Amino acid sequence: MPAVNDVDVNGFWENGWTIVRGVYSPDDIQRLREAAHWSRKNFGGDLLANPRLREVLTDGTFVKIARQILGEDKIVYTGDSAFTVNGVQRGFHKDNADRVDPNAPDWKGRYTILRFGIYLQDHYRHTGGLNLRHQSHNTPDLKVGDNVYVRTRVGDVAVWSLRTTHSGNGTLLRFPKSKAPLPHQHDKFPKWLVASKDGDRIALFAALGLDDAHMSRYVDYLKTRKYMVEIWGRSRYDQAALTAASKAGLIVRDVPREVADDPTAGQHTDYAALPY
Repeated sequence: MPAVNDVDVNGFWENGWTIVRGVYSPDDIQRLREAAHWSRKNFGGDLLANPRLREVLTDGTFVKIARQILGEDKIVYTGDSAFTVNGVQRGFHKDNADRVDPNAPDWKGRYTILRFGIYLQDHYRHTGGLNLRHQSHNTPDLKVGDNVYVRTRVGDVAVWSLRTTHSGNGTLLRFPKSKAPLPHQHDKFPKWLVASKDGDRIALFAALGLDDAHMSRYVDYLKTRKYMVEIWGRSRYDQAALTAASKAGLIVRDVPREVADDPTAGQHTDYAALPY
């Protein structure tokens, strides 16, 4: 099992994100890179259904981190995970169900769903990493919070709240103490000023949380999204996956099975708020 070093629990709740350093070894990262390249051609489901990438969910690492941050032992996975290879999407957004209305249920009480991100290359000195708006997890306003380029090293795990404003494929300048460019500014700098890439940009993502009202609402929201239902349609959890998850202490809600025969699932291509 990969090592879990100190988790800055207080920092997470104050800032809406944290980095857990040195979780995976270089050999782990190389194996995951090879698995991601294989999966790009051979697999289109979520990570738990993927025999070569499920280890990030079943090795117990995410569960140990989630338990520390959330302060409870029963950690739930509901089928929200993916990998990207050389993704180009960028732009600030939030991942939670209620992204606009501050009076909606997501903004009541402590929010208990975490996004995990493993970047399978260096972003401490290389471009292409994650942008976050610092302390943006307590407001739906996408303009609140200083823009931070999350400088992860190989083997680190980034963790942020689904309510935290973030963007993929960020830009790191060669002088990293300068202010991080906003996502829409990625093409405003000369090439010599932008840090180099560290090979193919590969990332693994997964959402875990508590089995509470926030998770129930989030799953209800995901069931409305076309892209997510399509991923679930390619996801089947065999006994090996479920046994490994159980041994890791991960509770699996088989949402792919729930939506398999639901004609109302996946009707929205774009974001649409849930009623309440």
